[in-house]
Amino acid sequence: QSIFFFLSFFLLSCSSTKNESSRVEEDFNFGWQFHLGDLSDAYTESFNTDGWESVRLPHDWSVQQEFSQEHTAGATGFLPGGVGWYRKHFTVPSSSKDKKLTIAFDGVYTNSEVWINGQHLGKRPYGYVPFNYDLTPYIKFGKDNVIAVKADRSAYIDCRWYPGSGIYRNVKLITTNALHIDQWGIKITTPEVKDDQALVAVASQLVNESSKPQSVRVRQAVVWQGKEVQESVQELSLDAGASKTVDQSLEVVQPELWSVDHPNLYELHTEVYVDEKLVDNKVNTFGIRTIRYDKDKGFFLNGKHTLIKGVCLHHDAGLVGAAVPDGVWRQRLLTLKEGGCNAIRTAHNPPSSRFLDLCDELGFLVQDEAFDEWSHPKDKKHNYNQQEVDKLTEGYSAHFEEWGKADLENMVRRDQNHPSIIMWSIGNEVEWTFPAYGASTGYWDKKYQKKYNYYFDEPPFSAEQIERNFKNNTSGVDECAQTAQNLAKWLKEIDTTRPVTANLVIPTVSNFSGYADALDIVGLSYRQSVYDYCHRNYPEMTFLGTENWTRYHEWKAVLDHEFIAGIFLWTGMDYMGESRSWPIRGTDSGLLDGAGFKKPSFYMFKALWSNEPSIYITTQTLEKSPYKWDKAKAQLIEREKDWAKHQKWGWQDVNNHWNYKAGEQIAVEVYTNQEAVELFCGGRSYGVQYLKDQQDHILKWKVPFEAGKIEARSVNKPQVKTALQTAKAVSKIELKVDKTELSADGYEVAQVVAQLVDADGVAVKDREQVIDFHVNGDVRALGVDNGDVRNVQGFNRTNLKTSQGRALMIVQSQMTKGKASISVSSDGLKSNTIDINIK
Repeated sequence: QSIFFFLSFFLLSCSSTKNESSRVEEDFNFGWQFHLGDLSDAYTESFNTDGWESVRLPHDWSVQQEFSQEHTAGATGFLPGGVGWYRKHFTVPSSSKDKKLTIAFDGVYTNSEVWINGQHLGKRPYGYVPFNYDLTPYIKFGKDNVIAVKADRSAYIDCRWYPGSGIYRNVKLITTNALHIDQWGIKITTPEVKDDQALVAVASQLVNESSKPQSVRVRQAVVWQGKEVQESVQELSLDAGASKTVDQSLEVVQPELWSVDHPNLYELHTEVYVDEKLVDNKVNTFGIRTIRYDKDKGFFLNGKHTLIKGVCLHHDAGLVGAAVPDGVWRQRLLTLKEGGCNAIRTAHNPPSSRFLDLCDELGFLVQDEAFDEWSHPKDKKHNYNQQEVDKLTEGYSAHFEEWGKADLENMVRRDQNHPSIIMWSIGNEVEWTFPAYGASTGYWDKKYQKKYNYYFDEPPFSAEQIERNFKNNTSGVDECAQTAQNLAKWLKEIDTTRPVTANLVIPTVSNFSGYADALDIVGLSYRQSVYDYCHRNYPEMTFLGTENWTRYHEWKAVLDHEFIAGIFLWTGMDYMGESRSWPIRGTDSGLLDGAGFKKPSFYMFKALWSNEPSIYITTQTLEKSPYKWDKAKAQLIEREKDWAKHQKWGWQDVNNHWNYKAGEQIAVEVYTNQEAVELFCGGRSYGVQYLKDQQDHILKWKVPFEAGKIEARSVNKPQVKTALQTAKAVSKIELKVDKTELSADGYEVAQVVAQLVDADGVAVKDREQVIDFHVNGDVRALGVDNGDVRNVQGFNRTNLKTSQGRALMIVQSQMTKGKASISVSSDGLKSNTIDINIK
């Protein structure tokens, strides 16, 4: 019977066109026009767009401008905001008159408004969430239609980091029949997972917008690597104007589980029939896996104890701003994976849908975060030092009361089928916008400030005293706690399969105020000092490090506390914004810089997180290093007492080269996961250092500089080694590219890296010069960057000064096949030529 049904479905599908039978999800990113600047009537049908720029989405207008101190701010990366308008003409065939048309935006930053043929469809203040509009009542079938979008970022300090501007995520035009699957209407869970079988539960929300009741058949099939492995068929009736949720269950035998090492993905194919005619169909990707959190033992994935080795990521990626091509995210995520990272926190807002697709595919655990502020605003000009909020700094908090519930629901409904997501976060460090929280702890009391450090000490007062202080500072229901409870309630009305968390910056109050009661997991922001305090005073709660420094002492605290499931480092990659001074465009706390280049902290955490044998050398003059020479001990020691224990953001100033003045005393650091390493220079051994003797997990030597080679070798077998060679004068420029073949789809990118080298091919990292990229052929240059946050040259160029002797250019395919060539020149020097084939 199932074979007959399948053959019938196959024949029906082959004999009907897509517009006649089922849904069409059209890429709506092409053919837009853009104008920067406010216009009063740009929404009207007949508006003249002569002189407007032709753009393809995703599009971020701010990143294409120059860095400046005029009408900009360090909080948002010294790039301008403003108001932008988008317009697009399109035609819907007359044959679609009975269809429903929906436009789906994955995110528009910010305060967006949308019109179709002059009719206002609505507004969306929050720039990070997906939203949809029904176009059907206003479409002129068989004629020209125009859609207009306004994005208002005139409050250009509306965020604490660089948010981007405009339609910076994908847009789709979705055509369905009157009876259809609701947008985000397929919910997939795996309530029972065993080694030999798994139960896949599906809830499908159907909507009948036709004028008569319909008899409906819903067929669902689980597909593994192109082959159906199970199906379910259900029949129902649906009244006119009604919606109904259809529950179906499918058993999968010998399931291939999704995990960080084996991110196996299934597909669920849903087909909806009326009178044997296919009226809607949808394909959803999902994974089969289990997650479990234990308040004493940590996190378990598929029953296996798994340490969360996470990083926080904002949604920008250097020169592409917030409109990040898939290829850029893929390469940077793979680099983080190489370093042993297995988890991402989407700090501090919902990411793009495509970003989550990549996390599913590549095997990352994800904490999907909703908000950085609730109804109480954060001071973007002064960050933690809350002073004032004005019209230029007004952000989402002004709209939270009206839109918070809807925005949270859209995030969860869109993202709920991603196996990568293992927890939802409802907020980031919101407590410091509620004065009673900080005032109750004693940390900021003048009597205790010198003796008690917020980051490294337990609070001055006992838990009982802090609770008494808090009650004296508040009256009635705490607003912060009540908001958290509302958000958690709304979230769990949609999804109960994952825990709810938040990043708590004052947990010594939040643990009893009612805030933590709304959470399944209490996230701790830079609070390793209170791990024991929290577990001791609140043993029934589950704790996790959700924002942490890129420092060894943060990971050691996880290894020393079994009840802490892991951490999320701040950050995986440098980001624009949160700058305190010009000319610094961003924050350099990442394992990778803004161009995606690996930084010294990357290699430290690779040594901590990866099983691959690793060893990495950095150098610095003794004077600039954090060390001094102890003659009695004949070793380098910390210049400042307990320096290694108290390090916070960023990394010490070190170099990955061997170029200094003859005889200059150099502090050499080695980051490794090998038990012991011996250092050689000039053919001489400078001795063996052991990890067990280093409280900061860094091996250290003092070496007088002499030109040649310095090499570090592991003592244990098989031997691992690495070396630095003194570079001579710059002789040429070496180009490398991540791919030499692109699809002519207007999306794929190639990332070209230029490195200054000497005559022997040794990378020159201590000298900088301006280089010019030359691009010929069927690609467009997206821009250039050197990864240095102190570089405030605009990205939208083809020349720049190197940093560590290197620079990046990203090029993107267009819609025509052909070839492209890229080369670099500088002061008479030339590079090799990179040839790219566009198919």
